[in-house]
Amino acid sequence: MPDNGCPLCQAAGAILFFEDDWRPYFRCRTCHLVFVPSEFHLSLEAEKAEYDLHQNSPDQIGYRRFLARLHDPVASRLAENSYGLDFGCGPGPTLSVMFREAGHRMEIYDPFYFDDPKKLVHDETGSPGNQPPYDFITASEVVEHLRDPAQELNRLWACLKRKGILGIMTKQVLDQASFASWHYKNDRTHICFFSRPTFQWLALQWSTRVEFIGSDVVLLERP
Repeated sequence: MPDNGCPLCQAAGAILFFEDDWRPYFRCRTCHLVFVPSEFHLSLEAEKAEYDLHQNSPDQIGYRRFLARLHDPVASRLAENSYGLDFGCGPGPTLSVMFREAGHRMEIYDPFYFDDPKKLVHDETGSPGNQPPYDFITASEVVEHLRDPAQELNRLWACLKRKGILGIMTKQVLDQASFASWHYKNDRTHICFFSRPTFQWLALQWSTRVEFIGSDVVLLERP
C-alpha cells in the first residue's frame, strides 16, 4: 500500500480519491489536498526532461496574457518599486520581466534552472547574509509540482515582509466526478492538487485570509 500521509498537513489516513492506469490519488481529510504518493513521483531527471520541453518566453504574447491573470491582481496591490520573487520561474522567466516592466525589482528562483538558495533565506532584521524580505512572491503553475508543499510554502511565507503578498496560480480541484476526466491530473509532474478548502486551511494556519480571483488565482497577505 502506498503511503497516504498528507504532504501538506502531515495528517494520516487520507482516502483514495481516484486511480488511473499510472497512479493513485489520495485526498486528505484534514486539509483536503489531493496528492500522489511519493513512490509514484517521477525521478528528478525525468521531471526536468518534461520541463525542458517548455518553450515559453517573454516574446510570446499568449503566454504573457496567461500570466497576466496572476500579474495584474498582484501588481494592482503593490507600492511603487516593490521587491519581489518569482518562485519556480522555469527555463524561460517571463512573469519577472512583466513585473520589472511595471517598475518593480525582481529576483527569480527555480530548483532546476536558477537554483540559488540565497534567494530563499531572508529575515526582517537586515542581518548580514540576508537580503531584505520580499514585498511579494509569485508562484505560477508551481504548487502542483511540489514534493514537499509544507516545507516550500512555509519557506516562501517566511520570506515575505509584513503585509507582503503571496500570489499563487494553479488549477483547482472541484469534485471527484470532474477530477476523473480532468486533463490537469494527466501531467505526471503534477503531484499536488489544491482546492478552495485547501487554501482556506492554509490561510487558517498562517492566521490570514485568502482571496480567490477567478478560477485559479489565489492571494494571501502576511499579517
